[in-house]
Amino acid sequence: MKERLLKHRDGAIVRWTLNDPAHRNALDLDLVEELIAACTDAGADSTLRFIVLSGSGGAFCSGGNVAGFTEAIGRPWDEGHPDPLIAQSKRFGDLLHALSALPQVLIAAVEGPAVAGGLGLVCCADFVIAAPDAVFATPEVTLGIAPAQIAPFVWRRLGDAAARRLLLQGRKLNAIEAELLGLVDQVSEDLAVSVNALIDRLSRAAPGAVALTKRLLGELAGHAVLDVREPAARAFVASLRSPEAHEGLAAFMSKRPPRWAR
Repeated sequence: MKERLLKHRDGAIVRWTLNDPAHRNALDLDLVEELIAACTDAGADSTLRFIVLSGSGGAFCSGGNVAGFTEAIGRPWDEGHPDPLIAQSKRFGDLLHALSALPQVLIAAVEGPAVAGGLGLVCCADFVIAAPDAVFATPEVTLGIAPAQIAPFVWRRLGDAAARRLLLQGRKLNAIEAELLGLVDQVSEDLAVSVNALIDRLSRAAPGAVALTKRLLGELAGHAVLDVREPAARAFVASLRSPEAHEGLAAFMSKRPPRWAR
């Protein structure tokens, strides 16, 4: 079976590569669990200083793999029983929190699409370096779905006004636009060279001091990510099971505007 998460260790650096190019490295529950486990291992490794997250096949991550949600779209759940999709959505929230809590420096190296949940992964990184062909998008609301789990992380990365412009419009940004917005730190023709140069500069900082500084930044009232995993999961699932999601995804598949579009 093909490895979905490639891990390559080189001294104090580990490179995690999402490896499902046929689906543009979309996240399903198994891949989410692999990433959470990798975060747990990294958090306990005092010899590790840098984590580089990327995707294979010219794509970073196209978001959640909707195949597991197909039967739920537009279909209400019997409120007498727990909705299993809520736990799945919360697990993605667990991943975002785990990435943000890493004591090491996390660098996202982005080629191609970083969409929806993939953009959420980007917003967990300390530094983001993008290739010129990188595309960043939050199309969820145009499909009738709330981008609930990623919203706090986009908000922390960009601030309230820019997060609203991105999330409420379902905007798509190229690499330069993302850099101007503050989503991307550097646009580079050669990701590998730029990532290595960044690591060289960051290596001058003591790892213990970096970990403590990251923890302090995470605790600042204006910087902290509020733990809204439960309400975010409920909002996501409620929107996914709504008639709007059914219409939005049907319109997308038919390449037509949804009924609510003017």
